Amino acid sequence: MHLHSYRLKNYRRLCDVHVEFAPDISIFVGANNSGKTSATQALEMFLSGSKNRFSLFDFSSYTWKIFNELSGEDTDLEMPAITLDLWFHVTEPDLYLVIPILPSSDWSGNLVGIRIEFAAQNPIELLRRFREKKQNSYERATALLGGAGDYIPWPKSLMDYLEKELHNEFDLRYFILDRSQFNDELISNDGYKPVPLTSNPGGGAVLKTLIRVDCLNAQRHLADPSSNTQNAGGRSEDLSRRLSRFYLRNLAQRDEDHTVLKALFDSENGLNDHLMEVFKPTLDRIATLGYPGLHNPHLEIKSALKPATLMSQDARIHYVLGKGNDAVRLPDSYSGLGFKNLIYIVVEILDLQEKWIHEKEDRPPLHLIFIEEPEAHLHAQLQQVFVRNVLDLLKVEGEENGVFSSQVVITTHSPHVIYERGFSPIRYFRRHTINGEQSTKILNLSRFQAGDMPKDRDFLQRYMKLTHCDLFFADAAILVEGNVERLLLPLMIEKEAKFLRSASLCILEVGGAFGHRFRELIEFLGITTLIITDIDSVINTDAPTNDEDEDEFIEFDDPGNEPEVPSVKRYGKACLPATQGAVTSNQTLIQWLPGIRNIDKLLAAGNESKEADLAGSGPAKIRVAYQIATDVIWGGSTVSLCGRTLEEAFGLENAEWCQALEQKSVGLKIRTPPVDPNMLASALHKRVTGKAFDKTKFALQVLASEKEAWNVPKYIQEGLVWLKGQVSLEVEEETEAMVQAPISVMESMS
Repeated sequence: MHLHSYRLKNYRRLCDVHVEFAPDISIFVGANNSGKTSATQALEMFLSGSKNRFSLFDFSSYTWKIFNELSGEDTDLEMPAITLDLWFHVTEPDLYLVIPILPSSDWSGNLVGIRIEFAAQNPIELLRRFREKKQNSYERATALLGGAGDYIPWPKSLMDYLEKELHNEFDLRYFILDRSQFNDELISNDGYKPVPLTSNPGGGAVLKTLIRVDCLNAQRHLADPSSNTQNAGGRSEDLSRRLSRFYLRNLAQRDEDHTVLKALFDSENGLNDHLMEVFKPTLDRIATLGYPGLHNPHLEIKSALKPATLMSQDARIHYVLGKGNDAVRLPDSYSGLGFKNLIYIVVEILDLQEKWIHEKEDRPPLHLIFIEEPEAHLHAQLQQVFVRNVLDLLKVEGEENGVFSSQVVITTHSPHVIYERGFSPIRYFRRHTINGEQSTKILNLSRFQAGDMPKDRDFLQRYMKLTHCDLFFADAAILVEGNVERLLLPLMIEKEAKFLRSASLCILEVGGAFGHRFRELIEFLGITTLIITDIDSVINTDAPTNDEDEDEFIEFDDPGNEPEVPSVKRYGKACLPATQGAVTSNQTLIQWLPGIRNIDKLLAAGNESKEADLAGSGPAKIRVAYQIATDVIWGGSTVSLCGRTLEEAFGLENAEWCQALEQKSVGLKIRTPPVDPNMLASALHKRVTGKAFDKTKFALQVLASEKEAWNVPKYIQEGLVWLKGQVSLEVEEETEAMVQAPISVMESMS
């Protein structure tokens, strides 16, 4: 049995989300403030069985308006409630565990569900008491000497009333769910009313027999060895003290073993051997993480006990350099904070597991552990090692195929964590606003191009591993043609769209030949994206013969005009965009945006052809930017010209700077000065397409120059300005949603 999924409604920004879990490990990713922490806290709060953990402001902001509208006398609105539908995947051997929540004896399938509501105990009586209290307060206020004036007594509104009386008016209620009344997305049929769970014990007790939820928070409050630990925050502690608590609670203690006690008094070495013995399983499991390593200090537990104060001392962890009598032992404060955090996380996980195991007859079959941001203080390789081995830490000897199982959920901002697991366990939290309200949609990436014949999934997963992509944590993405664009883009952003430096951008080098393969992933995630690519003009030609240099030919796919027509391999030779009959070999322009092959039509395309909405993603859009015709001034003439690549466009739009002698190192200076713009364009094209041209050197030389001396090519400038506008719009909408909701509530209470 494992937790299959849950649907959460009206909880903070998670207005209506469906979260699916992998049977072993799930990874929650998304930009900041996308609801990852709320998704974990909701489960903790509901499964605690305590209504006092909820507050009025746990309700989604859009419900606050409904509460206030209910303050009036005439309304047919339904009182908002926070609901959680839990779905368990059950196999036949586990069926006896879920008998209390089976909808009927005729139940069949694999999913068993239970609904928990934080809802008004009696909405009609609640409104009656509120209106009565409001009327009485108003009458008392108006009876004051001199009248009430501007004074408005409590409760000013239903929100004002519930802020004080929520826990008296609302309670947790439990219902049995019938899977046959839900569709494939686990959305209930219209008019379906679940059956209340009225068994004894109640719903809260039933849930505790099924699942235990623990959370290892990101703020672990482990003391930094470089700080003055005596003056550290009250919640900070050193690693040795944490290990001592683990020992006292979980490891084999010898309180009644007088042989050991005598050894403690007779010899400190006896106690050291004892501590090493009882800690050996823990240290061995830490060692499986691949750290400290061959040339690093190993761990040793050494006593700090004194016979006079035997039971009041802490065991101390030491770092041992060398072996035998020549070994040097350093206290734990001499280790780096990253390694200490790794040990701390492991010990905490094992501690939570031991508590679950030792519940014995009350032990629930499922143990769900949330781990927030395990990457804190861990370098990239250590993050990967941890994620690679965390499931092995939770294996309980003898229970591999039994009724008891553990599931792990990791929330992270680290691409290195994703690196180890691929797409399947990822649950992507996408921020967006609906009708001015903050909201989140949660996407299950195991459904992205699912099946035995995925179109691009395997390629994309391999690509993500090669690049440690941070696409899943970005506010917006920029797909660029190659290494030159990737190197120059940060500086171009600084020149043309400084605002974007404050945004979380993912810059992906994908190339024109592969950019279109990201299409379905970008559309699936719904991330606002700018594609910066080359127009890549070619003139069609026959396939090269054995006598011809194949390097001069460009092979590209021609998908045809009809969807049913299979793509055809074609060949071309690079040419200037102004060449009669030129077409593009760039697959992004052909198969994605703007979906045009002819160069003349590409140059004539307007912004409406270069831009598209991302369906189902709120304001998110996508735009392509490629070279456009600009006025080139050279030799006293002005001609509208277009470069084929970034380097050519840069040379044309910075002609005077690039052709200056002092900029020879940039690589675009023509030995024989061109007499007019057309000759300049032809010479630049020949230089850039030549085998001797070093594109990376070009980019580095531009980076090394004064940024005020050169201009950003116009097509990139236009793209960055567009992206700035889109990100600004999304930030404004998100900020307005954050600000306006509290204002509306405060106004209702003032």
